[in-house]
Amino acid sequence: MEADRKYVVGIGEALWDVLPEGKKIGGAPANFAYHVSQFGLESRVVSAVGDDALGEEILTNFREKNLQCMVPKVAFPTGTVQVTVDAAGVPCYDIMQGVAWDNIPFTEELAKLAGQTCAVCFGSLAQRSEVSHNTIQSFLDAMSDGDGIYRIFDINLRQDFYNREILCESLEKCNVLKINDEELSIVGRMFGYTGQDMRETCMKLLEDYGLKMLILTCGVAGSHVFTRDSVSFRETPKVSVADTVGAGDSFTGAFIAALLKGKTVEDAHGLAVDVSAYVCTQSGAMPVLPASLVRRAE
Repeated sequence: MEADRKYVVGIGEALWDVLPEGKKIGGAPANFAYHVSQFGLESRVVSAVGDDALGEEILTNFREKNLQCMVPKVAFPTGTVQVTVDAAGVPCYDIMQGVAWDNIPFTEELAKLAGQTCAVCFGSLAQRSEVSHNTIQSFLDAMSDGDGIYRIFDINLRQDFYNREILCESLEKCNVLKINDEELSIVGRMFGYTGQDMRETCMKLLEDYGLKMLILTCGVAGSHVFTRDSVSFRETPKVSVADTVGAGDSFTGAFIAALLKGKTVEDAHGLAVDVSAYVCTQSGAMPVLPASLVRRAE
């Protein structure tokens, strides 16, 4: 990793999940950045919060976790997601619109950070608004190119907050795609990849968009990492699950941290699977990882 390209960034939504039992900080960018930081890398969260109590509480939480951030207060309320559970126990999410993370500003400071970034993780949800979409795309454009630079598009298909145009633009600018099996089916239909199995669809995406790699997670059915020359598969460990919140983000964070530290795709994949399994055994998205896991990236 070159000295002037030292930051690993999670950019996008910062919000509160408001559940029947109370509220919890949500948002993939912070989860990703937190887990990257546990491996000794310089990470940053990029988002926006409102000038309100909920926004201040998010910033305080980040400070308590020593999580560095570039999260300005803007003239919109801090984002919330109302989570309700039906009679069958199935959760339903109502993601508020017109909130702070829909309005992440692109500043000179953010452009400078982009130029010093070796890896960024971004999704589709935070691109539902024009302002944050433009900021994320401008950040990607301001990054350097070359070996050891990772632009990870972690698709996050929620409600109707995505379209083919945004997915295409993001696929063209990323070099690593992370997607789950349900999302792969949706994208396959949207892009006309009909009559293909999962592996064929993954290889088609890899080829069509010139990706370095594609990460496919399939829940209890395991996960795959596809490159042009190889396929890595890992079974999902059987653990006692406390909750699955943030497990996917910890997978991505551990995987990229290991690659940046010089590990092979196979070793990075193995570490990512074990980190995400551990996170599933803990309550919340940001548990402290055991030293035995952290050492495996060294």
